[in-house]
Amino acid sequence: MSAQLVADRFRGLETSPTLALVAKATALRQAGKPILDFSAGEPDFPTPEAIKWSAVKAIEENRTKYTPVAGIPELRAAIADDLDRRLGIAYAPPEVMVSCGAKHALYNVLQVICEPGDQVIIFSPYWVSYPPLVQLADAKPVVVQTHEADRFQPNLDAVQASITSRTKAIILNSPSNPTGSVIEEQRLRELAGVVRAQKREDLIMISDEIYDQIVFEPAKARSITQVARDLLNQIIIVNGVSKSYSMTGWRIGYAAGPKNIIETMIKLQSHSTSNPTSISQYAALAAITGNQQEVQAMVREFQQRRDALVNGLNRLPGLSCSIPEGAFYAWCNISQLGQPSATIAARWLDEALVAVVPGEGFGSGDYVRFSFATSREAIEEGLARLARWLKG
Repeated sequence: MSAQLVADRFRGLETSPTLALVAKATALRQAGKPILDFSAGEPDFPTPEAIKWSAVKAIEENRTKYTPVAGIPELRAAIADDLDRRLGIAYAPPEVMVSCGAKHALYNVLQVICEPGDQVIIFSPYWVSYPPLVQLADAKPVVVQTHEADRFQPNLDAVQASITSRTKAIILNSPSNPTGSVIEEQRLRELAGVVRAQKREDLIMISDEIYDQIVFEPAKARSITQVARDLLNQIIIVNGVSKSYSMTGWRIGYAAGPKNIIETMIKLQSHSTSNPTSISQYAALAAITGNQQEVQAMVREFQQRRDALVNGLNRLPGLSCSIPEGAFYAWCNISQLGQPSATIAARWLDEALVAVVPGEGFGSGDYVRFSFATSREAIEEGLARLARWLKG
């Protein structure tokens, strides 16, 4: 009998379902199929010109060597200044580290704070990578359901009931992938109160704020740091430039939080990836410190696309969709169609040439996720194709 070659913690680990769906849709398109892709989790806008030219300048100035593991000092300082400007929280640069994307920052956080057997509370519907990231840290995901009737807000009674002596962290994601919900300020205050009542300094709140600049009026994104300043030593912010500046491929994220946790994350990163790409760091510096008008223009366009998509979905028989308050996803209820979302998504791709992401990977088989990071023309045609499909 051959020896086991793969560690137990990797058993059952699957590729991200969103990335797998994107790959399948891409393959069909390359084969000549006119696929309309609503699966991608990235803006379709180009990276702004000023950001791209800052990277060109960095290459021309030979800024292509190793940098400090936690990022160039200018970028760490710029992130701290940006958080102070937007959130009113004065992080010092040593309390900030740069990583190879926000996902990498989340990985670093969980690896550093979790012991084997610890528990991490995750709200469902959840981003597909949260459970695997927790499991890779030898911890256990504890799923707390949220509900469309409550606008997918965290249920405080359910959180309270889920906390045990082994609970190490609670992951927040606002605006949410996949629902687009924004956690309201009062709910954040109540959640902070639940954590405060535990009287445990080792209970950490991880706030994934990667979509915090893509918010549609009248909604307002608030950070848990803004309503629980007394708990800053128990809060880690994760963010990055990927979504707000259309820089997904540049792979720059960051974390901000207690210095001792950040220092340990830096040590971990020094033995894994080392520093993020030097050129991308200079581009991120230009993004954060530069003119923000293109971000605002992108958000306005996303809002118009959201309205076109959600209104159109709600006119189709058997489909219903709440209005997302942020990010660029529509979380569409397909339960009336009588088949699980994996089946519906596969049929839509094969029979209507429309690519969406099934909800099972997000914790709910009654929904599919549409990304409206695509053109309004594609949205109109996609709705027309689904209308024809639904008519049979």
